[in-house]
Amino acid sequence: MLSRLLLLFCSIFAVLHATSGATVRHGPEAGPQAVGVCYGTFATNQPSAQEAVSVVQSAGIKRIRLYGPDHNALQSLGNTGIEVMLGVPNSELQWVAASQDNADQWIQGNIKNYHDVNFRYIVVGNGVTPYEFSGTPQFVPFLLQAMRNIQNSISTSAQFNHIPVTTAIDQSDALVNTSPPSKAEFNPVFLQFFDPIIRFLFNTRTPLLVNLHPYYSYLYNKGDIPRDLQKSTTTSQDPRLEYATFQRRSPVVQDGPLAYMNIFDVMVDSVYSALEKANGAGLDVVVSEIGWPTAGGEGTSNLIAATHNKNLIHHVRNAGTPKRPLKFIEIYIFSLFDEDKRGDNKNWGVFMNNKQAKYRINFTSQ
Repeated sequence: MLSRLLLLFCSIFAVLHATSGATVRHGPEAGPQAVGVCYGTFATNQPSAQEAVSVVQSAGIKRIRLYGPDHNALQSLGNTGIEVMLGVPNSELQWVAASQDNADQWIQGNIKNYHDVNFRYIVVGNGVTPYEFSGTPQFVPFLLQAMRNIQNSISTSAQFNHIPVTTAIDQSDALVNTSPPSKAEFNPVFLQFFDPIIRFLFNTRTPLLVNLHPYYSYLYNKGDIPRDLQKSTTTSQDPRLEYATFQRRSPVVQDGPLAYMNIFDVMVDSVYSALEKANGAGLDVVVSEIGWPTAGGEGTSNLIAATHNKNLIHHVRNAGTPKRPLKFIEIYIFSLFDEDKRGDNKNWGVFMNNKQAKYRINFTSQ
């Protein structure tokens, strides 16, 4: 009897939560999410796109992020059932924003021509900020109009008008005061350009995509991992590394009634809090990029990357965040293969270029 009452309470709570604020047109469902993977090709020695899709299928991966139109990959993804997040690259934003006809051409060439591909999102721009250090301020004037033009183009197609049009931001660039999460807000400089984009997403009931990088918070000793974190009694590891890789078993950050045992939940809930303060309450968040490198810096190894990614998959398949406990988070692990042109960031692949996994990982049932 008690279990039935608890189930009824959870169901009512979920309905009330889902009907508050914006209603997401497409995106995170109420239950556990299929875990996706990012397929970056900034490399010279990767397998072909056809081989990459075969690896994805063999691993049971149901969702994939393409950072831009890769026509070999799109052809290979046809009739596979794999859901595709397709990016409009930053380099194409000005052209797409320049006219509706240009956006129509983009949609025709990269979406409509692939009627047998299961598109999940169109992601207009990636990590665009007004900051000079980011290398992306030149794209700021074009992002919103490019999103509008792509939305206008996609909305005219009966077959494809269900595909959400969104953008991806980097949490660390967009937000300040991220721990505890309730203090988080958008950097005022960022919000000045991003505020109309929040309204666009709210009006179209579309999730915001966010790239999260717990590894960089650990590596650069950022404040969202408490610097005075005490060592756990269960292991001899660096306690900050434990916190970043889901190995703590007791709360590290207390935020009013909400307790946090890992940085992932802190980072996601910081975005929710910032959105609430920017009149974006009710928007859902999709983690469009998250992972851990296997080499190339402090706190890297196959074992540590495996620990992070395995625990991440287990976590998102079994729980929401403290702020939204019934909202399971959709994630995309970065990345499928190593990318040797990324300099210091070239060792994030789950698979080696010979298509063998670097470590045992289950994308489907952990």
